[in-house]
Amino acid sequence: MADKTKPCLISCSVLKEEIQKLIKQGNLDVNVVFVSKYFHVDFSLIEKNLRQIIQQNLPLFPAGIVLVYGDLCLGMNNEMKQLAEEYGIVKVDALNCTDCVFGGKGKSSEADPNHELLVLNPGLIGFFQNVRETAKAENVDEETLNQLFSGIKGIVLLDTLGEADKNRAEIEKMNTGLAILETKPIGLEHLKQVIREAMEQNAQKTGTKSAF
Repeated sequence: MADKTKPCLISCSVLKEEIQKLIKQGNLDVNVVFVSKYFHVDFSLIEKNLRQIIQQNLPLFPAGIVLVYGDLCLGMNNEMKQLAEEYGIVKVDALNCTDCVFGGKGKSSEADPNHELLVLNPGLIGFFQNVRETAKAENVDEETLNQLFSGIKGIVLLDTLGEADKNRAEIEKMNTGLAILETKPIGLEHLKQVIREAMEQNAQKTGTKSAF
């Protein structure tokens, strides 16, 4: 049952496991609604579903809504920022979900400055697993599937939950042809910080208490 005295996060489910762990640890005291990460194959699907969920939840949470999506998740021209402004809600300061894990503000570019790596947290591993399974069900062959990763030099695994061995095994099962070049034990502190900053902005905006 939602507690309407608390703010609500509306987040891409790429970050579902991490946000749920922050809540379980007592580091985040909020309501949360997750939007399917599988909409990320189509900007219009993301926007359609986000609008619907924001409109449904705005009247329910006078303590405010914080959008946990990146600037680039609706396109390259600040569409996500404009969406947040349209509804008068606060958005995290991050380029995409991976950037949230690094603490936002474009910090993820430090891990992949030339955009030649596949940087994966657990939620993105699941996303790419689904892409491959869906393509195979549509009789797309392995060679064509692996062309999705052409130009990519390798994989960087972001170990956010202390499950690196499990995550590496899942990546190996995908048979992308890419080696895991590095495992970063990044944890949850940076994600917590970028959400903390947005929650503090929300608290100032709504005149409510911060959720941390």
